Amino acid sequence: MVRGGHFTQITDVLSKFKSDEDKYISQEFQKYGYELARELNDLKNTSLYIKLAKDLPRGFLETAKNFVKDANNVKSKPKLFMWKLAELKKRQADTQEERKQS
Repeated sequence: MVRGGHFTQITDVLSKFKSDEDKYISQEFQKYGYELARELNDLKNTSLYIKLAKDLPRGFLETAKNFVKDANNVKSKPKLFMWKLAELKKRQADTQEERKQS
């Protein structure tokens, strides 16, 4: 995983690995997706978060996750997360469209 332009040391990744919980995880994005599902209290849709972690820029996921964490009195964290993710993707698409027209 890249953080701030630097690669994470393998020893750091291995030290966080829990063999009893992570026995089916072989890729970093799988671990990230699982942790995201856990933070959003939506473990039944873990595969969705793993797919998002694999396919989308990590910055989008982090921004949406932090948006949910900062919100108060949220009825559905997963719905708010997905809404914010859609907003971020739309904003990026709009920005790319504006660049093409310029």
